[in-house]
Amino acid sequence: MAKMYIMGKYTEKAYLGFLKDPSTDRKAAVEKLTNAAGGKMLSMDIVRGPFDFIVVAEVPSFETFAAIKLAVESSGAVRDLTALEAMDLTSAAKKAGELTGNYKAPGQ
Repeated sequence: MAKMYIMGKYTEKAYLGFLKDPSTDRKAAVEKLTNAAGGKMLSMDIVRGPFDFIVVAEVPSFETFAAIKLAVESSGAVRDLTALEAMDLTSAAKKAGELTGNYKAPGQ
């Protein structure tokens, strides 16, 4: 499973929904969707800053996240759904060491 940090912004449509029903449980909705996609929601927080929420989830693949993105953004309630995938820096550095010398910068 891939661990992802998923951020997004609510649209005006979502804000109207919050005003209509302020007690709506977004965490439950996100957890249901994540489970249906074969993943697991670890946490969800509403945040201040350029994004409105951050979800930490484990999903089977990046393609699974892409499917979630299509489903959620097509609702019109969320935009700019962005995922950062957790990675192993040590493994990446080892691979980079193996590749060193196989790439030349332009003009070299």
